[in-house]
Amino acid sequence: MRNNNVSYLVKKGVSSVWKNLVMSFASFSILLVSLLQVSIAVLFILNANIIMGNIEDTNQIAVFVEDIENESQAAHDKKVEHIRDVLNANENLTDVKYISKEEAAQKWSETMSGEASELINMVPGGNPMPETFTARVTDIRNIRFTVSAIKSIEGVEQVNAPYDFANALVNIRNAFSLIIIAMLVVLIIVSIVVISNTIRASVFARRNEITIMKYVGATNGFIKLPFFVEGCFVGMLAGAVSWGLTCFIYSSVFTLFTDNLTLWQMFGFFNLIPLASIRWLLLLANCTAGALLGAVGTMISMNKYLKV
Repeated sequence: MRNNNVSYLVKKGVSSVWKNLVMSFASFSILLVSLLQVSIAVLFILNANIIMGNIEDTNQIAVFVEDIENESQAAHDKKVEHIRDVLNANENLTDVKYISKEEAAQKWSETMSGEASELINMVPGGNPMPETFTARVTDIRNIRFTVSAIKSIEGVEQVNAPYDFANALVNIRNAFSLIIIAMLVVLIIVSIVVISNTIRASVFARRNEITIMKYVGATNGFIKLPFFVEGCFVGMLAGAVSWGLTCFIYSSVFTLFTDNLTLWQMFGFFNLIPLASIRWLLLLANCTAGALLGAVGTMISMNKYLKV
């Protein structure tokens, strides 16, 4: 096919959008709604995973250092350093912090008021507060395995971990993932079916045009190209408008959470994906998906009318 023919067919495809404005608008509307739903659903899933991760990061384990009577200071310091090194080397632990007996006593006193804060100084034998390490578990699903590994460290007396909290979060995450994946799959399938039916109706309304072109000797490629261009054009236009609406909705919701950050942080609503970091990627994804759905849907729908 010569270049001038291709140019002519491309122009014809774009002009067909305006000549068949009603059906083109129907295809555009369905594509717009479908792309908007999928875009918002994907952004929701991405941010929901971040929120779940933030909630999981609030879990904390406490590792108590064994306190041996008459142990030399050098041996004790070596033991503490050994525990610190092993904890830092554990890939499933992060934010490892050491709390000395003095720091623990000071924090306890700060939480008390009046004479109660002086009780710790009246305990026989000196400061009763334990030396501890605190750390967060990276993958909460492996918390039991991690705690077992920590207990085996020489010099560790006890490990406190929020098992119930961890189990509840794992169950919630698993259920949430299944529900979201199911919803997204159903949404995509329904969108494809609705788009296909709408485009099929659009092509059906122009079946006589296709039949006449076929009878006068036009090749399948000559007939398909304008429809292909038309489908791409309508799909890209729907993708661009969907992108604009998605940005507006996402920006409004994002502002709602960031304006009251202190309140929402309690529920894990922080470190959400900023619009600026995904704006152009979102535009590319919407326009590409719209063009593919429009073009492929048109090609599939018109194949039956080429069999003359």
